[in-house]
Amino acid sequence: MPLLALMESTPQTVLELSIQQVVVNAGDGRLKDNSLCSEELRSYLSLVPSEKLQDYITGCLEQPFDNSGLVLQEIVNELGKRLEYQVEPGLYLGRRNQVGFDGIWRIPNGNSLVVEVKTTDAYRIKLDTLGNYRQQLVAEGRITLNSSMLIVVGREDTGDLESQIRGSRYAWEMRVISVDALNKLVLLKEGTEEAETLTKIRSILTPFEYTRLDNLVDVIFTATKDVESSIKLEANDIADIENTEELPSRKYKFDCTPTEVIQHKREQILVAFKHTFGKSLIKKSKAMYWDVDKETRICCTISKRHNRSGTTLYWYAFHPQWNEFLQEAKNSYCIYGCVDQNQGFAIPLDIIQAHINELYISRKESGGMYWHIELIEENNKMYWLIRKTNTKIDLTPYALPLTENEISSLI
Repeated sequence: MPLLALMESTPQTVLELSIQQVVVNAGDGRLKDNSLCSEELRSYLSLVPSEKLQDYITGCLEQPFDNSGLVLQEIVNELGKRLEYQVEPGLYLGRRNQVGFDGIWRIPNGNSLVVEVKTTDAYRIKLDTLGNYRQQLVAEGRITLNSSMLIVVGREDTGDLESQIRGSRYAWEMRVISVDALNKLVLLKEGTEEAETLTKIRSILTPFEYTRLDNLVDVIFTATKDVESSIKLEANDIADIENTEELPSRKYKFDCTPTEVIQHKREQILVAFKHTFGKSLIKKSKAMYWDVDKETRICCTISKRHNRSGTTLYWYAFHPQWNEFLQEAKNSYCIYGCVDQNQGFAIPLDIIQAHINELYISRKESGGMYWHIELIEENNKMYWLIRKTNTKIDLTPYALPLTENEISSLI
């Protein structure tokens, strides 16, 4: 059975395969330029969670096999896509009159990276060859002068390569990163929500002056603050509404929900979404997901049950960056999960937009804001309560049945 069909029918079976076995099941199993094997492998890698990509990286490096270096090249380019570069894969084998890059990673109106992948630092790399790749691509108009080289290596011991670059004329054009560290950047990005964090993360892949460390500190601070903020808000489940417009000044305090409980419920919802809508999604951030074409998008957030004044409710924040993200796609949904229920609710964005001016707003000390979404349970039915207008919207048409079976972070 072809790899993608097998993934569609029994994803857990495919996840248990080694990366070598994955390649064997892709197309005719022969990894060549412009082959069905290459096409299926790229499509498959775009669907697996980033944690699984780390397993495949380890397999390529610790148990090398025929063409494992080419497979690592594909994995590295997939990591570039997850950092939201526009990736142009390179050729496996060099050809006359063709530039021998492994990948070009582009940002519109930004710095482009010419990527070279090496499994080992056991031999000296000809930096002039790599530098010529960049010059040729500039001459062909495929990249601009606002570009640099990124060498991605399989091993973390890169002292000799670093010395080569520092002592060369390419010191301001090349940087080195291990593939493990690159994957860690992807995982960090996927645990955050703010667009600024992605910009900061990508900035460290381009050459900049290291004598003054402010830039690196800024990257670490921004990313850490974003992760802590997003975890705190969802884990607390309900807003501190002392800064909420048009509501009395008071603060509700609740026990935090463990992050592993939240993530398990989110995984259930993602699997249910695929079964219901027939769409496989990949992770953009902690709560945002999209399909490969970026035309189907969801924001998925979780709340536990709260009892207030005899009413059972579930509370959620809806963030402006989520709204912008969803507006850029043809099919977009806000999916609200309830920790203690076997269903979620996939509300189309246009339904949310129709009532967004009727929602209460909280202002953050940082200057940001978010809208309040409240779901309530009455007579064994769930409703979206728009408290400002006392409107109740029956959520039955948007129910997403969940199951404990086949739960996986891969969807």
